[in-house]
Amino acid sequence: MDPEEDRRHSKKQHEHINMLSFVADSEYGIPKRCPCGGRLINEVRGKEDYDTLPGKRFFTCRNYEADGLHYRQPWVIGVQEELERLTKRVEEAEEVMLGVSNLGKRFERLEEQVNSLNEAVYDLTVQVHSLEKVCFD
Repeated sequence: MDPEEDRRHSKKQHEHINMLSFVADSEYGIPKRCPCGGRLINEVRGKEDYDTLPGKRFFTCRNYEADGLHYRQPWVIGVQEELERLTKRVEEAEEVMLGVSNLGKRFERLEEQVNSLNEAVYDLTVQVHSLEKVCFD
């Protein structure tokens, strides 16, 4: 085999393996588009002789081929993963909301401390002014 052709073949294999890993890594939740750029359709499996689950749903690439480069994900798995992702986002939002509430309380306490320090500074200023009058009069 020609070394140049061997290099091209090796590069093609490497790209294919990378694409397989990209597809595997991106299959989480409800897919929006297939990595090939194809539109996803909601496929419902029909009744077949060997089928124990007729009516099973899939998110399937319009250009689906069983080569590992296109999506064909069971609907239930996609929805379950999407639900888990959204639940996690809600929990994170709740944590942020609690944090904001706590920050609001701390902000109010800091405002009280600033007001008390401002009063103390005013009192000290009055005392300094009174001492200056006594010393220089």
